[in-house]
Amino acid sequence: MSEVKYRVESDLIGELKVPETAYYGVQTQRAINNYQISSRRMYHFPEFVEAIAYVKLAAIQTNHTLGVIGDEISGAIEQACREIIDGQFHREFPVDMMQGGAGTSVNMNANEVIANRALEILGHKRGEYTIISPNDHVNCGQSTNDAYPTSFRLAFILMNKKLIGALTGLISAFRYKADEYQNDIKMGRTQIQDAVPMTFGQEFNAYANNLEEEILNLGRNIDLLHEINMGGTAIGTGLNAAPGFAKLCAANLSKLTGESFIAAHDLVEATPDTGAYVSYSGALKRLAVKLSKICSDLRLMASGPRCGLHEINLPAMAPGSSIMPGKVNPVIPEVVNQTCFKVIGNDTAVTIAAEHGQLELNVMEPVITQCIFESVTWMTNAINTLTEKCILGITVNKEHCKEMVKNSIGIVTALNPIIGYKASTKVAKEANETNRSVYDIVLEKGLMTKEELDAALDPVNMLQSHKFAAKK
Repeated sequence: MSEVKYRVESDLIGELKVPETAYYGVQTQRAINNYQISSRRMYHFPEFVEAIAYVKLAAIQTNHTLGVIGDEISGAIEQACREIIDGQFHREFPVDMMQGGAGTSVNMNANEVIANRALEILGHKRGEYTIISPNDHVNCGQSTNDAYPTSFRLAFILMNKKLIGALTGLISAFRYKADEYQNDIKMGRTQIQDAVPMTFGQEFNAYANNLEEEILNLGRNIDLLHEINMGGTAIGTGLNAAPGFAKLCAANLSKLTGESFIAAHDLVEATPDTGAYVSYSGALKRLAVKLSKICSDLRLMASGPRCGLHEINLPAMAPGSSIMPGKVNPVIPEVVNQTCFKVIGNDTAVTIAAEHGQLELNVMEPVITQCIFESVTWMTNAINTLTEKCILGITVNKEHCKEMVKNSIGIVTALNPIIGYKASTKVAKEANETNRSVYDIVLEKGLMTKEELDAALDPVNMLQSHKFAAKK
């Protein structure tokens, strides 16, 4: 095993050894030493690495256009950024996502990697910062306080596309099942009690429509992330940024990414503002609440197989017990439920962190970033898992469901417009107490003729609105 060789770099704190082969530098090494918290590194979120490279690329293009940095250095920095965007050097971003310093370690990690790669492109050694500096060149006209939030805003936008893709697939799966079982009847329930009949087509389409609303809601909230504070530097006053930097950088970032970024109207306001993160996290929570409810429904409908509802069968994915032979659990909906709980908890952390930023900067942005990255990643993976390993494999126990509808006391609701609520209540009560059918009791009491009753209690006729004669 070869011995690790080091180079020595220095910063405000002093000298520190950095692995000779590393593209990162002294401040990244300090972050590695200081923050062993979450075990989630920046490179675990490739969209984040790509996003910060895009931001640095937009910044160097802006500084070059404004005449702040010359052709040779700007060209090398631009090439380094493009290589990172293309997927190179991602493992050179090892800082823990949980950190102090309001994201300075993330920003400097990017500055150092880009500077050292640019030095290499020009034929120099890594660490020769008098030629290309992480601070003076790569970070020119910027601060952590504008480059960092702009980067994770872009990362959220990129990751949201994958989430929407997963959600679209789940919606399509529910639509497929709705078509497959569009005419198969079951008992609808309210408060876990028998209500009125419906079809599985109606049930599965309702889930699809419910989730489709969340695509629109996520879109509304992702739009808020397109306002950026690049050029605001430390607190939004624009100190050390060239005149015109903010608008030009936003335009360059838009051109590079295909997203419509705009410079914030008030950079001082925008720098500490975390409202867009709260809103987007809230949209993720709303999706989690809905998805968890659907998964709980699926588990309930699949309960049994002999002593539960047993309306549907979920794909058998794993043995369900180490002691009970033959038991198969609804493990996929269960894991999605738990994922949703985690997203809901993350939203609480985002809310607290957003509230806890003081004065001109919110230093709690790292935990906001980590929570949202985690929520989007987990939710995307969970939705894909639910679609592929559960929804597409659902089957319906048709005859069992028909029999439950036929024997249900809940179908007496269909008689309300004909015999009145009071009489219907008496019939339902007697049917429940005597374990007899609604049908037999109505005929016995002479409340309706057999022909009238057959028409009223035909389950198919109870699946839509009807016109009734006016009550006298």
